[in-house]
Amino acid sequence: MKILNPKTRLFTIASMVCFTCLSFAQQGTVIINQDKEITQLLDLKTKINTSEDTSDRYKIQIYSGNRSEAEKTQSTFKSLNLEMPSKLVYETPNYKIWVGNFRSQLEADRALVKVKAKFPAAFKFKPKKDKE
Repeated sequence: MKILNPKTRLFTIASMVCFTCLSFAQQGTVIINQDKEITQLLDLKTKINTSEDTSDRYKIQIYSGNRSEAEKTQSTFKSLNLEMPSKLVYETPNYKIWVGNFRSQLEADRALVKVKAKFPAAFKFKPKKDKE
């Protein structure tokens, strides 16, 4: 292999640096033309996904009984700060406390382990669909 003289090396390095600087000097703008209905559709999908009344979701029941005890249980649950929503539901003749709104059985099982530490009678279930 032939060794280049210092002037040729310097010229080669300077050329490479200039070429590199010029090749990365690209600028441009991207314009997205999107139908307004797509934004509305995405907003609707977000609302549906966060809705508590969505079917095919799992919940955890931590209490079933009279109203005063149900309210106390719900208050105790909220004080634990487990970052799960709780809901007082009346199904004749009992008041029930339902916790969470889980998309998968695995997600519900993981939450059930945390909840059972304080509420040993808790169990996971999937609410029946309302028939209108």
